[in-house]
Amino acid sequence: MKQILALLIAGAVVMQLTGLAHETAQAQAPIDAPVEIAIPIAPTPVKADGKAHLVYELHITNFSPNELTLTRVEVLSGERDSSPLAQYEESELAERLVRPGLLRTAPDRQRIGGGLRAIMFMWLTMDGSASVPATLRHRLTFAMKSATDSSGAPGGDSATGNSVELRGEGGQVAVRSGAPLAIGPPLRGGEWLAANGPSNVSLHRRALIPIAGKPCIAQRFAIDWVQLREDGRTWTGDQLKNSSYRAYGAEILAVADGVVSAIKDGIPENVPGITSRAVTITLETVGGNYVILDLGSNRYAFYAHIQPGSIRVKPGDKVRRGQVLGLVGNSGNSTEPHLHFHISDGNSPIGSEGIPYVFESFTVQGKGWGWKASASNAVPEERRMEIPLQNAVVRFPDAR
Repeated sequence: MKQILALLIAGAVVMQLTGLAHETAQAQAPIDAPVEIAIPIAPTPVKADGKAHLVYELHITNFSPNELTLTRVEVLSGERDSSPLAQYEESELAERLVRPGLLRTAPDRQRIGGGLRAIMFMWLTMDGSASVPATLRHRLTFAMKSATDSSGAPGGDSATGNSVELRGEGGQVAVRSGAPLAIGPPLRGGEWLAANGPSNVSLHRRALIPIAGKPCIAQRFAIDWVQLREDGRTWTGDQLKNSSYRAYGAEILAVADGVVSAIKDGIPENVPGITSRAVTITLETVGGNYVILDLGSNRYAFYAHIQPGSIRVKPGDKVRRGQVLGLVGNSGNSTEPHLHFHISDGNSPIGSEGIPYVFESFTVQGKGWGWKASASNAVPEERRMEIPLQNAVVRFPDAR
């Protein structure tokens, strides 16, 4: 009986959509879209470049048997009816959207087939914390082909029917009010480039990976720290030797007091290069040699690609802020010596959710690969309680 009832309900939904779509094609009024709008991880405001940023994802699931084309996404304050905080259409919409199973650059990502899902990567930038709303909600607009036969009655070929508008409103989420974790430097000195750093288009930002039945973005706020030389390059001499790179062998520091929760050692280093890897890359080897620090309150600092044999701590050790954990290397899924660093809510390097953090202080020296201090007219800028954005060149204070 329950199965029959479920089939009747499903059939009614299809008939309602078909009938409403036909009526809407004539009346030109939007109808409710049969979609789920979900936000798995609520955003926490994080400061960068003097502005507040909200970083999160919209999971959009099409519960109808018909293909829906997402044409517009509006972000609104949950407290009041007002103009949208942000609105995305056409290319601005497409560049933020992915479909599980499709390449990031696949065309027609806005077309969501029946029973399928799309994920939109959201990054809202506001002038300051005072302008951040307590809640967000979302209004989505879709286009759907109305299937009609030659007489205009429902039931024809959707490819030749009229396009009708559907609208879904939901995805309401409370913005987290707590401040991001404030930490000390993971490295010493300057000319550190925040490669693949926080931005809405970085490889880390889009690294949505299913682990143990759950999709996660552990690297949501990850940074690959490489160090520039005076000529703007990261190396001198033989480019195929790790020792030629300025970052190689730099001391890696504990960013806060904590307890070592896990380490991995013994993975050999790569010869620098885009495709050169000393071991097969799996979920177990992707981070190379690493250290994970438990900072308390479900916050874990992950340090990856460390030199084999250089790790100076073991699981269970209590460490102090500024303590040396190991040396920068080139192990795991790494093209050249650098430190991969992120903070997440679990002890798994990949199977956890990345959370925002800020450095207590640092100096922005410039921006971009190839940056040269001698050729830059930029005035160094002191920053406090911020996170550097992608490709910022920074100097860290002496660790204490």
